[in-house]
Amino acid sequence: MTYRKDLPWLSLVALLVLGGSCSPPVEESASFAGGVAFDIPDWSGRWYKGNTHAHTTNSDGDSSPEYVARWYKENGYDFLVLSDHNVLTDPEALSHIADDEFLLIPGEEVTSSFESAAVHVNGLNIPHVIEPRRSETLVATIQANVDAIREVEGVPHINHPNFLWSIGAQELAQVEDDRLLEIWNGHPTVHNDGGSGSPSVEEIWDVLLTGGKTVFGIAVDDAHHFQGEFNADRANPGRGWISVRANTLEADELMASLEAGYFYASTGVELTEIAIRPRSIEIHIAQDRDFGYETTFIGASGEMLLRTEDNPAVFHLNEDVGYVRARVQDSRSDLAWVQPVFVMRR
Repeated sequence: MTYRKDLPWLSLVALLVLGGSCSPPVEESASFAGGVAFDIPDWSGRWYKGNTHAHTTNSDGDSSPEYVARWYKENGYDFLVLSDHNVLTDPEALSHIADDEFLLIPGEEVTSSFESAAVHVNGLNIPHVIEPRRSETLVATIQANVDAIREVEGVPHINHPNFLWSIGAQELAQVEDDRLLEIWNGHPTVHNDGGSGSPSVEEIWDVLLTGGKTVFGIAVDDAHHFQGEFNADRANPGRGWISVRANTLEADELMASLEAGYFYASTGVELTEIAIRPRSIEIHIAQDRDFGYETTFIGASGEMLLRTEDNPAVFHLNEDVGYVRARVQDSRSDLAWVQPVFVMRR
């Protein structure tokens, strides 16, 4: 099963069954050697690069919505969500910037708290501003804001759980009806890599996946600073993004692809093809100058299954590993994350 720019889209989030079969609710099914079968959605598409977390002067950014939108358009993005705190920055007011090749999707960073914990949940593709909610526990507060976004048919993603060391794996595991988690955020104060005894957000992701929660990892800018110097101590744009597979550049299609895991996340590494076959996974990396690449395939409990410098990077499925995901790092330390493929043996 392969997806790439010039081929029909084939699901990355297939459930591979070693020695058996599976039948998710899709239109077609294909069987392969060794008794393995999985289903193939019958639709084509292409990659769309986007960012789902950015701020303007409507909350705590330093630039106008028009300036921010133009920055992303001029820097090769296909879509953008302006996610101001508890404000809906209306894309209709920026319709003179959007066109057939650049889409603005309405959004909001629904910003709440519980005691000293920050509870920030982005609402994507929402029809109006959503009032933040609070509840009697941290988990209930997170859930209340996820529910508020779902009630208006928006798509939630839980933001920077290590910001103020607010949300751990134990809390995230209890939240329902959420499928997206920021595993990398470009703001300098969100502690992507953990510390002081707290795990990295990527480690939290593995805890959730190992526990049976289906959640996909996204990378974002969380950009606030478009003016002045670009440096590591400022929340500048262009640091984290997603590449989403969809038929067309339309909000509903992009949202469906996000929630199905039809995307990869990146801080700079580009992928050209991801092939999921009955007994192997291949990742094809876009070569940038003379950079080297190292791909790590990761399974349940964060176990390293394989580390390789090959391009394409290939992992052979020979046993039940629960799930397989991949992280690609280049010699500049930029990263890309491939979403988990779930594996089981009948």
